Amino acid sequence: MKKTTPNQKRPGKHADGESVVLAKIAEMPGPYRAIGERLHTLIKANSPVLSPKLWYGMPAYARDGKVVCFFRGAKNERYMTFAFTEEANLDQGNLWPTSFALKELTATEEANITDLLKKAVR
Repeated sequence: MKKTTPNQKRPGKHADGESVVLAKIAEMPGPYRAIGERLHTLIKANSPVLSPKLWYGMPAYARDGKVVCFFRGAKNERYMTFAFTEEANLDQGNLWPTSFALKELTATEEANITDLLKKAVR
């Protein structure tokens, strides 16, 4: 059996990351679960260079192993949080948004998130 070094990607690693992210989303309370499923779909459709993985127990999406964005939503939280890390290419001037409270995911929010995702991975 061929062994991989720590820097080599294991076969099926992306699929495994996706399955653990989907399992984590499935554990979210009802309204957050629906938003989480939609966020997962948006991220995969608009930023195919990102790979799903768990990051500190949250669904996250990484490029070259570095997390670019993530979200969380637990039953004791008043809203979901969708956020970008410093790996996202969103720097503009001295102040730019990195974290968003999300109570509902309408077409307007989807369009805003899609724009930010495209900028984040450019």
